[in-house]
Amino acid sequence: MPNRLAHETSPYLLQHADNPVDWWPWSDEAFEEARGSDRPVLLSVGYSSCHWCHVMAGESFEDQATADYLNEHFVSVKVDREERPDVDAVYMEAVQAATGQGGWPMTVFLTPDAEPFYFGTYFPPAPRHGMPSFRQVLEGVQQAWATRREEVTDVAGKIVRDLAHREIGYGDTRPPGAEELAQALLGLTREYDQQRGGFGGAPKFPPSMVIEFLLRHHARAGAEGALQMARDTCERMARGGIYDQLGGGFARYSVDRDWVVPHFEKMLYDNALLCRVYAHLWRATGSALARRVALETADFMVRELRTAEGGFASALDADSDDGTGRHVEGAYYVWTPAQLREALGAEDAELAAQYFGVTEEGTFEKGSSVLQLPQEEGVFDAQRAQSIRRRLLARRAERPAPGRDDKVVAAWNGLAIAALAETGAYFDRPDLVEAAVGAADLLVRLHMDEHAGLLRTSRDGRAGANAGVLEDYADVAEGFLALASVTGEGVWLDFAGLLLDHVLTRFADPDSGALHDTAADAEKLIRRPQDPTDNATPSGWSAAAAALLGYAAHTGSEAHRTAAEKALGVVRALGPRVPRFIGWGLAAAEALLDGPREVAVVGPSLDDEGAKALHRTALLGTAPGAVVAFGTPDGDEFPLLADRPLVGGAPTAYVCRYFACDAPTTDPERLRAVLNG
Repeated sequence: MPNRLAHETSPYLLQHADNPVDWWPWSDEAFEEARGSDRPVLLSVGYSSCHWCHVMAGESFEDQATADYLNEHFVSVKVDREERPDVDAVYMEAVQAATGQGGWPMTVFLTPDAEPFYFGTYFPPAPRHGMPSFRQVLEGVQQAWATRREEVTDVAGKIVRDLAHREIGYGDTRPPGAEELAQALLGLTREYDQQRGGFGGAPKFPPSMVIEFLLRHHARAGAEGALQMARDTCERMARGGIYDQLGGGFARYSVDRDWVVPHFEKMLYDNALLCRVYAHLWRATGSALARRVALETADFMVRELRTAEGGFASALDADSDDGTGRHVEGAYYVWTPAQLREALGAEDAELAAQYFGVTEEGTFEKGSSVLQLPQEEGVFDAQRAQSIRRRLLARRAERPAPGRDDKVVAAWNGLAIAALAETGAYFDRPDLVEAAVGAADLLVRLHMDEHAGLLRTSRDGRAGANAGVLEDYADVAEGFLALASVTGEGVWLDFAGLLLDHVLTRFADPDSGALHDTAADAEKLIRRPQDPTDNATPSGWSAAAAALLGYAAHTGSEAHRTAAEKALGVVRALGPRVPRFIGWGLAAAEALLDGPREVAVVGPSLDDEGAKALHRTALLGTAPGAVVAFGTPDGDEFPLLADRPLVGGAPTAYVCRYFACDAPTTDPERLRAVLNG
């Protein structure tokens, strides 16, 4: 019989709806049940494409004996970290403080007042590698709760007090200057992997936000080393196994330093961020590889992640059926030489093995290989290589596909909107811009209430119950600002302004300018989460600073610009010390240092060819964080279009920054020089 999770919208929670464990969703009712029955709470946090979450579920939560013990002695609460990032962040901070490490599944034992007292991640069904079994942990916790209650509550209270004192030192409210950004670049140079691209050792994650900073730093300061690191890292990732050489799109991370073997799950946020990175790299360099990867990644998102309602699903699983009924990581993506021969015939299989680096011993498990592009593409006949790619993709489509987590997360859809809008504009792909508009429409229609408050998730056209957090407001505003610049439709600027008003009134500290991840009126947890550092996505803090700055450039709003400058004070403190973990904040600081520039393009109509040429030139400018308004001289879509007449009746561009404007120009080449200088 299904448990209480059967009515949830999260695919991860629904995966546990038929467990014999009597799961509760995170709710006041669950903790009331714990108080009323005098039982501790087992909090289990994961997400649908998490491999070890599935393993622990199969070993323990689907086991009747384990479930019976849990149901008798605990109130069990299951949380999707992607749906409740606030709950995840607060308890992960406790796990990391207590154990020095963290990860998912996250397993935490709480008092009925939600105070944590014992922590872990994955626990096996039997003791192994020095780890106790899950049953041993449950019995130990139950014993402590029954016989050493005072000690347990003392520990829990001390943990909560310690967390409350872990406030962030902001440095000051001044944003970083050129000196701090140069120090950040130097820090990145020290951690850069000269041989393989990227930063640090294994596992290696795509450094999307850092690459955005490097591209902007090069554009503003002319640092060739910054551009070289960005270009080489992007090339190595695009040639590695972390990139899907057949279907486009990136896996979550590489388990090795060489980008060869990925952790195969594909996340919307990674692909949105990387699509934009490669589009920006093409804008800066004209790289054909960057253009191809940007477009293939955009096409992957639209083809495989777009939902029936027009939003974008969260992820594709790493695991899939290997053809024998077993779920195996990477089964959908890897190839043996025999499988190549079966799909292509002997002659083309030999070429494919060379082209994609498939070997007899394999680069992955059991003689299989992850496809790469180890050699220059010019070495091979392009048409034949394309034919091979097409036939392998068709053969792969016959394999059982990985599962899809089809919940729509507001923040990640905001990132996708920005990426698709810009990629569509750069490469004359109006279908991609339309996909961005479709997702934006869904967010307005389903996720926003009449006061422009945001809900974090939806699924199958049904909104979830959880309030949006800072990253939702900031990333959706970022997406809407990009859409406004690309489409010339000022309504997206208006919607961004409504979202950013919430940031100013509900998330920001009016004195210090510090930002919290949850709103002042949100559900009270044991601590109000707050983290300015980037993780897999830009921190809400950095994303908000960037969006506030862009909105201020569009509108002249002093309140939004001041809030952005104050928020970037933490980048002044952290940028020179830990630049790898505050890349989006550094990118926003580059925009602030450059102005950012305000570009207004006016034409007799939006369909005028000369006006469209100037508009495209403006969008292709590399000036960090430049905002673009496009319309007619008498239009009221954008504040930047006010008092901007045509010059000599011709389409005209105006570029301003720091309260001063260049002479208006009707010449795209002149505009290009101004924005790329």
